[in-house]
This record gives sequence, structure tokens and C-alpha cells, in this order.
Amino acid sequence: MNRFFCSLFLLIGVLAAPFASYADKVDELVEKEMKAHQVAGLSLMVVENGAQTKIKGYGVANLEWNVPVDKDTVFEIGSITKQFTAACILLLVEDGKLSVDDKISQHLKNTPAAWSNITVRHLLTHTSGIKSYTGLDGFEFTRHLTQEEFIKKIGTHPLAFQPGDSWAYCNTGYSLLGYIVENGSGKNYWEFIRERIFQPLEMTSTTSRNPGVIVPHRAAGYELKNHKPINRDYDLTDIFSAGAIISTVVDMAKWDAALDGEKLLKESSKQLWWTPNKLNDGKIKNYGFGWYLDPLDGHKNIAHGGATSGFSATIQRFPDDKLSIIILTNADETGLATSIAKKVAKLYLKEEVTKK
Repeated sequence: MNRFFCSLFLLIGVLAAPFASYADKVDELVEKEMKAHQVAGLSLMVVENGAQTKIKGYGVANLEWNVPVDKDTVFEIGSITKQFTAACILLLVEDGKLSVDDKISQHLKNTPAAWSNITVRHLLTHTSGIKSYTGLDGFEFTRHLTQEEFIKKIGTHPLAFQPGDSWAYCNTGYSLLGYIVENGSGKNYWEFIRERIFQPLEMTSTTSRNPGVIVPHRAAGYELKNHKPINRDYDLTDIFSAGAIISTVVDMAKWDAALDGEKLLKESSKQLWWTPNKLNDGKIKNYGFGWYLDPLDGHKNIAHGGATSGFSATIQRFPDDKLSIIILTNADETGLATSIAKKVAKLYLKEEVTKK
């Protein structure tokens, strides 16, 4: 080999080494976290400047069959569903069907008198004071509660505080928003979200987690008992529009891309979506409509995690840095996916600082 080509290959090797080393750092971090938390499988997507620069599956989607995770593995995304439900509400606002400051009694039948001052905005921002059904008996998926039955059942619980006085995470609020979507559109929630969001964005693997439906590439969920994985509890709470979406990192990247520009929502709607909420006393809570708005090490971050029995998921968006981290897992640990994603993000953000 002549001297020119030897020098060229040496130069390529020197230039490529930092990038290979950097990629290895992400893999090392993820694998270390998975081992520490006994995560069966994890799917990672990194989007930089609109390009999908890292897509990788780690571990297995099913321990019994030893099926590896890949980009098409379908996971439950839990409360990330809330940003989709909020988007449905904002689409109806754009359609002129409702306002976020409407009283919910305008769009729901037979609401308790105690809910008379609760608005759609209160539901979107977790400031309604309504008790969350999480952990309560009688809201299991197998009961198939109707809208009327759900409102009657949760309405027997007194408000924890007056609307707008405080902030308390509330799955009930987002289930009620799902009913408002149905009443405002005249369509089933899943039909509406499929027609207005999933199909236009070509999110072909995204749907309801309904356990009775056959879903190709669906991951099994796992919990830990005595430090050993077991199949997740299938006596599921009906989390409906508060957390019942399943998806892949590929589909979630399509969702992430649609948040830029006006393909999905107008800029005015996104401004509502991503504006911190102000309580009655003027205090600010860094939560918009289905999105947390807490910065990470000084970097603007628009994000949300999700956790269901056997699964943990997250989407972390850093719009000023044009960086998004999406992680889906079949591990039953609240906040785990978010914790790992933030550590991955810090590697990328640190790299950007180094480049500058």
C-alpha cells in the first residue's frame, strides 16, 4: 500500500476514534443502568438536528422466548399518553369545538356540584383538585366502566383542594379529558386520535394497549419480586386517555418531528401546550398541558415520562439544542427511563459544549 493511502487511513482512524468512543459511552451508560436496575429490554432513539443519529435495542423484549429488542419493539408509554390527549383537546380548540377555559360541566354530563368551577385547563394542568383513581378499587380494565359510571364513581370522593389552588398529579383529569374529546368530536377517543394524529403522522405501530388485541412485536412487561423478574400483574387499571398508548421509538420519533413546525398544531396551540401553569396565588408550576417544563443543567427541556405495570418510558426534548432522547423499557420502575435518558442527554449536551 502506498504512503498516501496509509496516511489517509490513519487520518480517518484518528477522526473516527472520538465518535466511536462517544458512541461507546452511550452504550456503556445504558448497559450499566440496565444491569443495575435489572431491566430486561430497552429501546433508544436519539434525534439530533432532525436526524435519527442513534437507534438501538438492548436486551430482550420477552424473557421467556429471549426475543431481542429492536427499533420495532412495541412498549407501553404510560403517561406520555397525556401529551397526545392534550393535543386532541387543542385540535378541538382549533376546530372551534371548545375552549380550554370552558367549565367541564359544559362537556360532561352529571358532574358533581363540587366540580362546578373546574375548567378544561384545570384538568390539563393537574390543578382540578379531583382525586386520582390510581390505586383505588373499582377502576380495573375488566370492569369496562362507561363514561357515566366513571364520573359517578370518582365523583363520590371530595376535592383535595379548590380548583387552581394547588398542583397534584391526577390521572382522573386526563381520563375525563378523553371523555371530553369523545363528546366534543362525536367519535370514540381511539378513533379520533387515530384519524387526527396517528394516521397523518404515519405512526403505524401506535395504538391502545388493550391486552385482548394481537399486537405484532409487543414487548412483555416485567416487575421485580425478591430481586427477580416476574411477569407483570395483568389486573390492570383502566388508564384510558391518561396512559394507555403503546408505541415504538420509531413512531415516537415521528411524533417528536411533528412537534416542530405546524404539521400537527398551530404555534398558538403549542404556546398553550408548553406554557408553565400559574396557580391562584400566582406561584408558577413548570407543567404545561401534558408536559413537564423543567430545565436540565440550564438547557430548556420539554419532557414527560410514563410508567405502567411492567413498563417505563420517556421523551426528553431539548429544543434549543435540537436534541431529543426517547427511551422505552419493559421495566417496572417509575422514573427509570427518564433518569437514564437525562444521563444520555448530558453526554450529548456535554459533547456539544466541547465542540463549541
